This record gives sequence, structure tokens and C-alpha cells, in this order.
Amino acid sequence: FRGGSHMTRRYRSGAIRALPSGRYQAQARYQGRLVPAPTTFDTRGDAEAWLARAAKSIATGTWTPPAPKAVKAAAPPVLTVAVYADQWLAERDLKPRTRADYRILLDRWILPALGSVPVTDVTPAMVRSWHADLAPGRETTRARAYGLLRTIMGTAVSDDLNAANPCRIRGAGSVRRRSTTTIATVPEVEAIAAAMPDRYRAMIWLAAWCGLRYGEVTELRRGDLDLDAQVVRVRRGVVKVRGSRVVDTPKSNAGIRDVAIPPHVVPLLDDHLRDHTAADSDALLFPSDQGSHLPTTTFYGWYYPARESAGRPDLRFHDLRHTQATLAAATGATLSELMGRIGHSTPGAAMRYQHVAADRDRAIADALSGLAGADVVPLRPRGRKRPSAS
Repeated sequence: FRGGSHMTRRYRSGAIRALPSGRYQAQARYQGRLVPAPTTFDTRGDAEAWLARAAKSIATGTWTPPAPKAVKAAAPPVLTVAVYADQWLAERDLKPRTRADYRILLDRWILPALGSVPVTDVTPAMVRSWHADLAPGRETTRARAYGLLRTIMGTAVSDDLNAANPCRIRGAGSVRRRSTTTIATVPEVEAIAAAMPDRYRAMIWLAAWCGLRYGEVTELRRGDLDLDAQVVRVRRGVVKVRGSRVVDTPKSNAGIRDVAIPPHVVPLLDDHLRDHTAADSDALLFPSDQGSHLPTTTFYGWYYPARESAGRPDLRFHDLRHTQATLAAATGATLSELMGRIGHSTPGAAMRYQHVAADRDRAIADALSGLAGADVVPLRPRGRKRPSAS
């Protein structure tokens, strides 16, 4: 007898092993290997009888070894919201800043509550419960996190994982604007520009008169300005992603655009190129002291006092785009023309910038008064042709 605590008796024809359960396993010697019986036996005698029959069949060449037991397939891993969201994010062609923002929304607001739930088990009630406790007091974050989950679960429907999207809270993906930004007037823009250091003054003009974003302005190179054609070519932008600055194309295809420079701004930009920009066509228009992209902290160190001096402590730099869009609309620019100028791909996005300027409202009022008398003052000439902006 050989073996451990469970006795194994070996024969020339095979072996019989006593199992911990009290049953017996028989193994027939066949072609140099031990082949187990298809079942175990209650007694050693039953096991020996099977082994004897197997040995006789092997000797006559009529024995067919029993088929090996099928290995039970392992259950496939559960496709949780966390696993699916990671796959969803990896498969998307996104800008680095957008990808980083989505990752933060997932890790901070979505996955802690829903990450372990199988995608197929997410219900509308579960989503409502999650949303009720989501980022209290942070309406923009709530809307963006909900919108991201709704998009991911929408893809799950397309992948036939769910019959319907469980994200059904009406209006949860949008934010109500609590206040309307009062656009800067032309004198306020000039006052802010005058209070800025000479080397940053043109940033105000490019935002207020050409509608460029901060990331677009700070990535401008000398070669992007064609003052003979009076055009600034927007091809790139710089964004901060997880502490590092990344240069990439604008956030949408509409952001790649040529913007006509108002004639009165051209000589101001010409002076800036002469006094503050290196001769290389790749030289940044507004470099930091170290020659790299201008950090927002450095810029705002000058911009905040400048807006205070202009009496507009509420005015963000991005709000200067509101000024540009509103002034452009006041010249008679169509919605599609406005979209092209400020780099928006949808009418809804562009229309958010069409605030009512006070002087434009006075022009409307004057025109209305003209209708009451002999002197009619039309807002635009009759016919198709619109007045050109200068």
C-alpha cells in the first residue's frame, strides 16, 4: 500500500484509491497512463470489479476509455457599471481635457454609488435615488454627472444590454441659469485694456473684438496673424489637464476658423507684434516670463485689478466673448455668421451669447418712434444686402 492518509492500492492493471468521502476511485492502466473510471464506487470490491473488467477489455483490445468529465465553464465576469464605463471611456475619441473631466465625474460622483451594480440591473428608481444625493448645491456638477451617466447607459441600450435607458429624470442634464451676464460696453472694454500691461493688452482686444477663448488666445503664434488680410487664424488651443498644459485642436471642428479682425484693431495688433512678439513665426504672442504659455494665475493678477478699475468686478475674461457675440449680432450678423465667428457648432450654444446691448435697445426704441412720424429710421436697409461691419 502506498499513499498518504487516503490509502491507494496499486495493481499491475491500475490502482484503487480510498477517497476522503468513504467512496473508492478506480484507475485502469492504459497506454502508459492511469485512466479513471467514469464514476466512484461505494465499496472497494465494486472498484476492483470494474478494474478487472477494464483489464480484460484492454487485453483483448476492445476497451474504450471513458470520456473525460467536461470541465464546468467558469461563469463570465459580471459586467458592472464600473467595468462598462471604463470600456466606454476607452473607446471614445475625446479631447484630453474632456477625457480627464469625464474621468473625474466617474471616479468622484458616479462609480462610488453605482460602480459595483451590474449594468443590466440599473433601474430608474436606483438612478433617482443616486441623483437625489448627488453633489448638493453644485448644480453644474450634478447636471454634468447625470448627463454622462445618461449617455453611457444610452450606449448600453445600443449594445442590447438594457431594454431602455434608466436615466429618465426630466431636466436633470441641464442647468438653469440663475443670472444673465451683463455684457461689457465698448468704453468698459477700452478701460480694461488701458489698465492692462502693454504686453497683455491685445488679449482683451482679441477676446472682445474677435471672440477668442482664453486657451485660443494664449496659444496664438505670430504666424496665426495675417494683418495684411486682417485675419486671425484659430487652429489650436491650450488647456490644462491634470496639472500639465496640452496643446490641441479646438474643442470642436467649428472652433477651427478664420476670424476677420475689425479694422480699428489691426494697428493695435501690429504694435503688439512689433513690441512684444519674437520674430519667429512660431513665437507665442503672449508668453510668460519663462517663454511658455501664460498661466491663468499670472494673467488674472493683472486682469482682476483692470476690471475693478473699469467698474466691472463681475466680468470674467470669458464674458468678453459675450460682448463680441452681442456686438456682432447688433451689426446684423445672422446666426450662422455668428456661429462661424465665435466657433460654435450648434445654434443653441451661439444664441446663449446674444444678450441685448443697451445701445442696441435705444436704436430699436428710436426706430419705433420713427414709425410714429414722418422720419422712419430702419434698423437695416431694405433688401437682402446687410450693412458691413467696421
